[in-house]
Amino acid sequence: MKKTFLILFFTLAYTASNAQKDFQGMAVYESKTSMSDFKARFEGNKNITPDMQKMMEERMKKMFEKTFVLNFDKSASIYKEEEKLESPQSQGGMGIRMMGSFTGGGGTFYKNVKDKTYVVDKEFMGKEFLVKDSLATLNWKMEAETRVIGGYTCYKATAVKAASKTDFRNFRPRKEGEVKKEADQPSEGKKTNFMDAVEMPKEITIAAWYTPEIPVNQGPEGYWGLPGLILEINDGKTTILCSKVVLNPKDKAEIKPSTKGKVVSQKEYDETVIKKMEEFREMNQGRGGGMEIRINR
Repeated sequence: MKKTFLILFFTLAYTASNAQKDFQGMAVYESKTSMSDFKARFEGNKNITPDMQKMMEERMKKMFEKTFVLNFDKSASIYKEEEKLESPQSQGGMGIRMMGSFTGGGGTFYKNVKDKTYVVDKEFMGKEFLVKDSLATLNWKMEAETRVIGGYTCYKATAVKAASKTDFRNFRPRKEGEVKKEADQPSEGKKTNFMDAVEMPKEITIAAWYTPEIPVNQGPEGYWGLPGLILEINDGKTTILCSKVVLNPKDKAEIKPSTKGKVVSQKEYDETVIKKMEEFREMNQGRGGGMEIRINR
């Protein structure tokens, strides 16, 4: 009897261990960044026709409204934009493509919460990079608010973090009178490079909604560190909301980091992007390029 009990005990323990090991989930997220302040800032600009404005809004919508899929297990996850076929005509000019390369999309974001590391492959200006670094640890503050998302009871947590200088979603239009202008341009219809018309905040406040009903230390993008899957993130002007969760899907995903690209740290990658942005700004200064805007006074 004792022998039978021990066999049953070890069988159940082995089964539970394998169940934990094989556990996997999939979550779909819809990411949307509000560009209303930019639209309001340049509405009424005589140099932008209704057709031009409509085209700009359509392109910005494609840049700032995206769908992502998060595949996760107990210790690691991969977060990747859902692939969509686009015609060459819809891709826009160089400036649009350049901005689109750092608006949260592109590449596979792998994070291992056990090792507290992440790996993300990025393509920038025709070059492939493999960014490897340590996960940022946010000082989460647990709030009393609760809400239901997709049938799961979620709890709110907030944190403050430094704004990424290479994430276009964090840019803000400068206030009236603060936009840098070329001295050699006439006062009426002065030309201003796009990068001179925006600024980056030093820090942004994050609001997360997580559910302990899915007890994994995971979330979209680089977010983690809460006692449950993060189903929604309000990151400055960007909202990332989970629209679907599947636990233990029939088809398991391969959760491992990418290996393609030049290995760099996050700091090295940011420095490369910032340098190229400055070069691009100087190249387009005073020209009628795709990144230039005209501000009437």
